Parts: sequence; structure tokens; C-alpha cells
Amino acid sequence: MRTTSPFGSRRRSAFVLATAAALVAVGAGGCASSDSSSTAQPSPSASASAAAGVVTIRDPWVKAADKGMTAAFGTLVNDGDTDVTLTSATTSISAMELHEMAMKDGKMVMQQKQGGIVIKAKSTHALEPGGDHLMLMDITKPVQAGDELTFTLTFSDGKTQQFTAVAKPFTGAQETYAPGHGEPMPGMSATPGMTMTPAS
Repeated sequence: MRTTSPFGSRRRSAFVLATAAALVAVGAGGCASSDSSSTAQPSPSASASAAAGVVTIRDPWVKAADKGMTAAFGTLVNDGDTDVTLTSATTSISAMELHEMAMKDGKMVMQQKQGGIVIKAKSTHALEPGGDHLMLMDITKPVQAGDELTFTLTFSDGKTQQFTAVAKPFTGAQETYAPGHGEPMPGMSATPGMTMTPAS
């Protein structure tokens, strides 16, 4: 019995080690498959939210104009669960600013909107004459009724969204500029304190 005991011990140790190794392998395999399923799980939703974009814009349009300034309008729609902040807009024919109407010296004037435009979660935000809008500061060519312009919106998280808007004539919302704001760049017809003129 004593002579076989060392061999028995060795066999038992080998068996225990083999069993432990098998359990570790199974455990690691279980973790690996559980890890891969948990990492695979978020991927579809991440790509779906990326594919869904930031916001959509309903009924976009641009005020037709021959020169100087004009503006783009529409309704921003945020179907997401968090608020989104629009920080800038661009188009190929003009520098742009985000504008709002504000009370100055007892009258409503147009000025740059500080801090961007917030579109609340599960909500909409109107860009409209007499309210918030996307201002084209100095168009390099006439924007005629029926023309299509492409705009790129940039949000506070760095995401961007493109949309196309059709130009149409509009004679309403004779906005006045806040004093000192919107000073013309070289070649611009606008002057501080100007009013938006009807499209010709």
C-alpha cells in the first residue's frame, strides 16, 4: 500500500490538475462566449442609431433672393431620447449663422443665436420667418424660386446631417437687424439696421 501510495498520489494530483484545467477551460470558454454575445448585442443598436442620423428636417425651404442675405426654414425633428443642440450650418453659396428674433429697445430684431438651437428629445423645433432660422449671410449667386440648395447641419456632439431645400418667393417677416449685427462683408448689399426686403 505504501509503495503504491506515491503513484496513487501522483495519479490523484494529475487527475485533480486535469479536472481543474478542464474547468478553467470551460469557464474561460463560457466567459468568452458570454463576452462575445454581450459585445455583439450593443453593435446593432449603435449602428442603427448612427444610421438614423441626428435629426430630420420637415418641409425645408429657402427664401428666394437676388443678392445679399436670405434664410432657410423648416421644422427640425428629434425622435431621440436626448436633447440635441444645433451649433452651425453651412451651404456652398454663402457663409451662414444661426439667427433668432429678440426684443431690443422695444422692437423685435434679428441677431445671432448664442449657444445654438436646442431641439428637445422627442420633440420638434420650428425654423420660421420671424423666429429662429438659418441665415445665409452673403449669397454668391441669385437664389431663384425652384432652385435647390444643400445644407449641412453640425451638432454639439460633432455629428452632421444634410438636407436639401427648395427656394420660393416670400414677402413676409420684415425682420430688422440688431444694431451692429450682420455688418456686410465686402460686396454685400446689407447694412446694419436693415430690414429683410421681399424677394424680387
